[in-house]
Amino acid sequence: MYTKLNLFVVLTLVSIQSHLYFIEAATGNVYIVYMGEKKNEDPAITKMSHYKMLSNLFGSKEAAKSSMLYSYKHGFSGFAARMTESQAKEIEAFPGVIQVIPNHIRKLHTTRSWEFMGLNDHSSENLLSRSNMGEGIIIGVIDSGVWPESGSFNDKGMNPIPSHWKGICQGGELFNSSNCNNKLIGARWFIKGILDQNQKAINTSNGEDILSARDSLGHGTHTASTAAGNFVENVNYEGLADGLARGGAPRAHLAVYKVCWSFGSGGCTDADLLKAFDKAIQDGVDILSVSIGNSIPLFSFLDHRNSIAIGSFHATSKGITVVCSAGNDGPTAMTVENTAPWIITVSATTMDRVFLTAITLGNNQTLWGQSVDTRIHNHGFTRITFSDRIALNNSDDSAMWCKRGSLNATLAAGKIILCFSQSRTHNIYSAAISVAEAGGVGLIFAQYSTDGLGSCQFIPCIKVDYEVGTQMLSYIRNARSPTAKLSMPKTVIGKWLSPKVADFSARGPSSISPAVLKPDIAAPGVDIVAAYIPFGAEQTTGYALMSGTSMSCPHVAGITALIKSVHKNWSPAAIRSALVTTASQTGRDGSYIAEEGSTRKAADPFDIGGGLVNPNRATDPGLVYDTETDDYVKFLCGTGFSSKSVSGLTKTNANCTKDRFNELNLNLPSITIPYLRRKTTVTRKVTNVGAVDSVYTSMVQAPQGVKIKVEPRTLRFNETTKILSFRVTFLSTGKVYGDYRFGSLIWRDPNHIVRIPVSDCGLSEVIVELDYRDAWRVLQKGKVADHMAKLAWGWQHGLKVFESPPAEVLAIMQDEYRVEV
Repeated sequence: MYTKLNLFVVLTLVSIQSHLYFIEAATGNVYIVYMGEKKNEDPAITKMSHYKMLSNLFGSKEAAKSSMLYSYKHGFSGFAARMTESQAKEIEAFPGVIQVIPNHIRKLHTTRSWEFMGLNDHSSENLLSRSNMGEGIIIGVIDSGVWPESGSFNDKGMNPIPSHWKGICQGGELFNSSNCNNKLIGARWFIKGILDQNQKAINTSNGEDILSARDSLGHGTHTASTAAGNFVENVNYEGLADGLARGGAPRAHLAVYKVCWSFGSGGCTDADLLKAFDKAIQDGVDILSVSIGNSIPLFSFLDHRNSIAIGSFHATSKGITVVCSAGNDGPTAMTVENTAPWIITVSATTMDRVFLTAITLGNNQTLWGQSVDTRIHNHGFTRITFSDRIALNNSDDSAMWCKRGSLNATLAAGKIILCFSQSRTHNIYSAAISVAEAGGVGLIFAQYSTDGLGSCQFIPCIKVDYEVGTQMLSYIRNARSPTAKLSMPKTVIGKWLSPKVADFSARGPSSISPAVLKPDIAAPGVDIVAAYIPFGAEQTTGYALMSGTSMSCPHVAGITALIKSVHKNWSPAAIRSALVTTASQTGRDGSYIAEEGSTRKAADPFDIGGGLVNPNRATDPGLVYDTETDDYVKFLCGTGFSSKSVSGLTKTNANCTKDRFNELNLNLPSITIPYLRRKTTVTRKVTNVGAVDSVYTSMVQAPQGVKIKVEPRTLRFNETTKILSFRVTFLSTGKVYGDYRFGSLIWRDPNHIVRIPVSDCGLSEVIVELDYRDAWRVLQKGKVADHMAKLAWGWQHGLKVFESPPAEVLAIMQDEYRVEV
């Protein structure tokens, strides 16, 4: 949906030659050598140790210097360097090296929303006012850069730069220190990793990209302004969605880290991402917004190919809250990304604003669709036809969805064309190109999903659902000379049932760690208007309408800044808990949040986590489920990682053999049991952040076929007792396997409802993602009860888990799981 910006930047021959030299300076590929937590607080000493290691590998200091791209020396220790595959294997055996992996490319996840969530800037009763609009908080945005001239980054009304800021405003092409101010206080750009992947220099003269923190995609500008854009009057998109534009925390400061590029194959590499995390930790940001993700299949949390999990762990351990997008591969199950338990993962919903467009048929019947094309509509009645009737080849079904080259230009000329999408791969933009090339003057595109709109630019295009599309088709088939009139779209607020889970929003359960509920929370991510790069003939700074979990992520980052401004000492886990436990499961009309698209089922925790974020309630949650770094270390041990790999993350010497820990007991604001046997007990602890002498009682909404017992049922807090633990026992009363069931656990006092989502499953299909050889190794160490379900699943599906199962294993499989062995 991006509007490409044609920038004509003259790059000197000397500059081009220097970049070409950089590419040719060394041989091999870029590998990331990860060494975990720093052993020395002096960055210079850490960097020197990296050069020494490379010098030992290559045999010379000069070769080491020319091969190194980055030294990671602030948030953690490691470096990115060019080397051969054999050298990468050799250095992996060096003392202190935890993992060596090749550099990979990651992808970006692509006004009214704040009022929709109850944050009115003119009210003194909401979080926006109580937090002074995020004053004093620094939000770091790791993305594609920023367009600093946008009105959203003006510093009118901003306080001076906070004293804890240690960053810089890095110069480059069309960007210098004067582009920063008291709003946009810092900017950095990281390109060495992507240069290696493309194996060529950037040609900036054709507008491929800009060698600085300046944004050439628009994505980073959009997300940064959504999180913390300042107030801008009379903003609109093509005359629609008119109003006051601002970010979630308009008085928070912004620091941008450009790691995503458009030149070559584009994307954001692990090497650049890790350097951005490393620098953001050093710079002093309070919150990080990251609308980037790894693709399915996911890598483990300690695998350096999961650069966001690694970087965010070190940021979180330093008290920085990291907010990430869930991904856009929904509505398929197990597509959620950024699933590390220390990350706040955000899914996307619609909101109560639509751009209704009337379609008047020749029989005077008016039907409704949505459009954002305001300048190119034909205001009179025009002939209309169904695309299948004007197929170039009657035996080719592709005319149904208006595939390019499938329409007969003679029959399409001067007509409005009705097309039917039969798959998510058929999009309205490509159909509009097809219709325009065939001489059509308008497009009506019927599809099951109504998530996200975009201008077709060439001709007016209107999106309708299948019901409306079918009514129009019936008229076309029965009318002798069918005609239609396309009206101008209008912005309608508050009259539409809302919100719904966006069809594209990625779904849980997590394929890498199903015991960790993901996503955590949902926020608006459909048709969000925010700042964008200049576009159009005038090249003026503009605003654009975009959809994706990329857009929902900075909403939560902005809200997090407001909470952090009120509760400066809260940990990232406490903030995440406050968001989850106070979230809403219903819309403004009182109905439950549903899925958009084909199923329209009620949303469950794998769609929205705790629910739709409720900023005003989140500042006063009553209780929080807090989690410390040591808890995450124990969790990683409990999921089967070795002491050596876990120890590499922190200065603590983890003993995964001694510190046995059930992964279900990680103190998350949710409980997910991916393979519930007959009985399972988990523990949680809550910290009182409300009135000192508070008394909470438990309420349970148990999943179908499950009994839940909470002990104790009452929690009493006082001056000395601020943290209390409780146990939750799940007892399966049925024989249902392979399907998740959902419920909730609530702690209530007179002023608070503290709700966490609960989900459980018997022998779930999620287990297909696990390594059964690892499960058997754990089984041999004595964890029969915890892992038998995984083994039984493998046995049932013909997976060879072990050579010769002992008699007690066979007995349990036959007795507990009715497996024929």
